[in-house]
Amino acid sequence: MRIGSVQVSMRGAPVGAPAAGRTRNPGVWREARALVWTHRKRLSVGLVLMVIDRLAGLVLPATSKFLIDNVVGRHQWQLLPVLALAAGAATVVDASASFALSQVLGVAAQKAITDVRKQIEAHVLRLPARYFDTTKTGVLISRIMTDAEGLRNLVGTGLVQLFGGLMTALMALCVLFYLNWRLTAITVTILVTFGGGMAMAFKRLRPLFRERREINAEVTGRLSEALSGIRVVKAYTAEKREELIFAKGAHRLFRNVAQSLTGVSAITAFSTVVLGAIGVVMITVGGRAIQHGTMTLGDFIMYLFFTGLMAAPVIQIASISTQISEAFAGLDRIREIRQMATEDEEDRLREPIDEVKGAIVFDRVGFGYKPDAPVLHEISFRAPAGSTTALVGSSGAGKSTLISLVMTFNHPQSGLITIDGRDLSSVRLRDYRAHLGVVLQENFLFDGTIAENIAYARPHATREEIQAVSRIAHCDVFVERFKDGYDTVVGERGVRLSGGERQRVAIARAILADPRILILDEATSNLDSESEALIQDGLRSLRRGRTTFVIAHRLSTIQSADQILVMEGGRIVERGTHEELLAAAGRYRELYDKQYRFERNRFINPGEDFTPEPEPVASAPTRPNNAL
Repeated sequence: MRIGSVQVSMRGAPVGAPAAGRTRNPGVWREARALVWTHRKRLSVGLVLMVIDRLAGLVLPATSKFLIDNVVGRHQWQLLPVLALAAGAATVVDASASFALSQVLGVAAQKAITDVRKQIEAHVLRLPARYFDTTKTGVLISRIMTDAEGLRNLVGTGLVQLFGGLMTALMALCVLFYLNWRLTAITVTILVTFGGGMAMAFKRLRPLFRERREINAEVTGRLSEALSGIRVVKAYTAEKREELIFAKGAHRLFRNVAQSLTGVSAITAFSTVVLGAIGVVMITVGGRAIQHGTMTLGDFIMYLFFTGLMAAPVIQIASISTQISEAFAGLDRIREIRQMATEDEEDRLREPIDEVKGAIVFDRVGFGYKPDAPVLHEISFRAPAGSTTALVGSSGAGKSTLISLVMTFNHPQSGLITIDGRDLSSVRLRDYRAHLGVVLQENFLFDGTIAENIAYARPHATREEIQAVSRIAHCDVFVERFKDGYDTVVGERGVRLSGGERQRVAIARAILADPRILILDEATSNLDSESEALIQDGLRSLRRGRTTFVIAHRLSTIQSADQILVMEGGRIVERGTHEELLAAAGRYRELYDKQYRFERNRFINPGEDFTPEPEPVASAPTRPNNAL
């Protein structure tokens, strides 16, 4: 994707997605059988109702023979009320069974869809964090919501109607052979030819159904990104660009649907030809049978009805097969997600960890996102329990990657990381992360109330506890200005709050979580001085007694850190306290002096551009009041 040249491709499939035409894995059939078995009770009831419905549907066409041959032909008028009563009763039973069938199987289908959605959502949330770095949110939403929708055709009316259609066709076929086996043999030959054509058609249509879901997921994913980043889109007047990207995806979806409709229309046309051929055969063969006296008029009329009863389910089966093919395509994609190992599955082989003091040690740790492109090289340091470790360096030096290893979002490819003397890779991630707290530069807030966002780490926290941590983080300063106080809805991603207010909510959230290990990733960047002063005060309270890792570009905010690690090119090039590093006159002193001169000049001459000039190393300036 090259945004600069407005050359954006919508053709890239999600990472790990198979080709559209791939042969379905036999495991999908096992999952389909398991799904049907789970809902076997409702499906069994539905099958019984389907049998009743189809048997009742045979009564009306069966009475046609007696009406024509006996009542009209032989003037047995006493049979008329009996036939009418039988037809009326059969109609009532048919309608009642049909209504009950839709209720029973409709509920079963919706329950299956709901259960699968819950299972997939729970599975996706437990996938490793690295999976979300390569998969669009819209793709995952499509798999959770859209792919599960097709399951209604497996555990709903689709599968039962398939069996019901086959049963009706078989019963009608038996009656037809009884009435005229020669005519029936010709009809069956035509229908078998039709069935072969259907099999070939669906073999070609199935990849289209799968590709449609993948295209829909891509388009939905991009649309979700555009709507989530609407302020960036508007700021760069990129509405037309996003419109073109969406149009390309929508047209790909249109072409796929058009191909599918063409195929389905061809099947429908072929079905019409088959019915017409059967009609021609019946007129020719059946007419001659009546002429020669081997069939009565009543037999012929009854034969017509039962031919319809046999042919209609066969045509219906073709439609149902299309729906079931779509269901299998969705189930195939769902299965791909389910086959991915979750962090919980990895935790089963790990040891529980109840108490965490927070002593972290990196021993010659190496890591890279790609095997041939290492990001961290031989990283070694100790972070004693309750200490503060600051990470500084140029952008791309590996600071955030190191933090991701501390949070176990990634795992080292070489070396060892220990927590309280235990190999971090041997302890359960959920137990370890229960002791983590995070405050980021851009903290995510949910579209709920201020109280709900603060209590996200502890949903059952009392209002008094929420208010107490809010005072420590200085949230009460702005919360009191809102009419609804802590019940104020912050909007999607906290859009109704300022950057400083969102940061203070995030700090309050971390304080309430009471973590043993705290991550501060540029928590005060890009804030005004007043907001930064309030946030720094909250951070001092938050990191007290906790093992803290701080990433900060403003070196003035980390002067009280127990150790400062200076990183360049994925290596630690310097380490020590603020005073020790200044005295060493190395890379840290260089960064500090440049930043101090820039800040000083900006304060003295706020209207002038300033490019730092090299100057002799001077004594360290007085520590600012807002330092950690």
